[in-house]
Parts: sequence; C-alpha cells; structure tokens
Amino acid sequence: MTQVVSPHRSLRLLAGMLAVVWLGLAGCQGRERSDSPPEAGDVVVARVNGVPVWTSDVKREAVAQGLIGEGEPLDPASEQFRRTTDEVIDRRLLAAEASKRKLDRDPAVQRRLAAARERILADLVVDTTVTGAISESAIRSLYQEQVRLSRQTEEIRARQIVVATQAEADAIRKLLGSGGSFEALAMERSLDAATRFNGGDLGYFTADIMPDSYEAVLKSAKTGQTLGPFPVEGGWALVKVEDRRPEQPITLEAARPQIVRFLTYDQVRDLLEKLRGQAKVQTFLTTTPDVPGQPREPASGTPAPQDKPQGKTEGTPP
Repeated sequence: MTQVVSPHRSLRLLAGMLAVVWLGLAGCQGRERSDSPPEAGDVVVARVNGVPVWTSDVKREAVAQGLIGEGEPLDPASEQFRRTTDEVIDRRLLAAEASKRKLDRDPAVQRRLAAARERILADLVVDTTVTGAISESAIRSLYQEQVRLSRQTEEIRARQIVVATQAEADAIRKLLGSGGSFEALAMERSLDAATRFNGGDLGYFTADIMPDSYEAVLKSAKTGQTLGPFPVEGGWALVKVEDRRPEQPITLEAARPQIVRFLTYDQVRDLLEKLRGQAKVQTFLTTTPDVPGQPREPASGTPAPQDKPQGKTEGTPP
C-alpha cells in the first residue's frame, strides 16, 4: 500500500534525517538486526528492510518532536503512536537513501553530522549529570529552605461591589446596613464581570497586589467589616472582608518544576565551569565599533564581546 506523505511531514522528516545518518547506517544496522530488545519491555512494532523499529524508537521520536515529555507514556494503540511510527520508518528510508547516494561523504554534510553528534553527546552528559544530582531529597531540601527564607505576609479574602457612581454606592451601603445580602447585591448590581456572578468574591490575595485605593482601605480592616464606598478605576467600590490569614506558601508540587529547572541549571553551570577550567579554550571573536547610521545585524547574529565565555552546548538551560 502506497502512503502519501504531506509536505509538512516531509520537512520534519528531512530535518531529522541527518541526525540518523551520522550514526553510520552500515554499522548501526548490523547492531539493530539483533532481535534483542534494546530496553526492558521493548517490542518490535515494524521492520525496515529487516531492521526492527522498537517501541522505544517511537517514544524517543515523540519526545524529540515535543509530543510527549521525557518519561511520559505513549499508548501503542493510539493514533499518535501510529503516526510517529510512520515517521520513524520514513526517516530511516530517507537516511538509507542518503547513504546510498553517498551524501554523507560530502565535507559540508560531514561537518553537520559532526555537529549533530556533538549536540547529542552533550545532551547525554547533561542528562546523566542532572539525573545523578537531582534527587527527591534535593528537591525537598531546596523547597524547605525557600519556604523558611520566604517572607510570610498576610492574605485577605474579600468580596466587592463596583458601581458607576457614588450615589449608587451609598444606596447599596444603606441596603447592606438594613440587612441586605452582600453576595446577592453583588450579583444584582456590581459592574465587575469577573466577580459579579460569584457574589463579588475576590478570593485570597495580599493587599500589596491590589490597586492603591484597595490597599489603603484593606490594610487595617477587620474580618467581617464592610468598607467604602471609595473611588476605584471605573466607578465606586464597597468591599467586605471575609477572612484574614497568614499567607500560604506554595506547595511542593507547584514549586517542583521551578526547583528542577534551578537545580538543572546549577549542575550544568558547575560542570561547564569545571570543564572550562580543565580545557584550553581560545576564541578569536572581534567586536565592530558602532558607526552612526550603520545597519545592525539581528541580536542572534551579533558577535559576543571577547571577554564573555563562549561555546555554550545545546542542552544547557537558558
């Protein structure tokens, strides 16, 4: 059965093709012809000229395309798995054809293959370094340290009613004074679409994130107190304080992605500093003096100052 490959898919396949060729198809195929699973639980999902395509090959391709995260599952029965398998097959066919045409012997292509090899190996070093250093205990330790050092402020929970004029606000204040429900009046009268239909509820917040007019009246307000009316952007507001409590620290799970990024950067930075200290690195970059009216290159093409370290490897956090 002949398959039609879309132009967009072909571009993705061609972009990834060189990353396969550099491995050396002749030697690589000799190893891949073994039916021994490269990873525990691996299953053959296809064969290309007798060479197995394993589930791990498909998952690795899905990770490379950003379809799933590292370590996330990919259901072999899913349409996504089938499409990714087709792309792995097509890429292998294209890579084999490139080798057959001896495209990999071109000096320019060999330089690109060498660069791809360096990127992959650099990523592997980063992965192994980070995997060994970022443990659950390290994550929890940094989280607890940050919670201890964070400045705890007070959170306020309040409701609001916003109307166009002071006269309307004064009238609502009288209704509240005679026993009217703040929540019901907010739903009936408030102009603030974001809070109106939940009874004016603003949730928990710290006063410093509010506009100055709110912060001023809420600073010393007590729980249960109704404040205002006072002028706000777009009208006049009445606010009822529902609760005050110490600010709740961010949970470990919410903080985990940021902590992992920080630890990753920290480990890679230390590794690069060590490697640079052991290596002889010479750069021959020059800076061009500014000339009034001279067109500037894009930021990505601007030569870096000579006194800044160069040679950042792919896989290093930004």
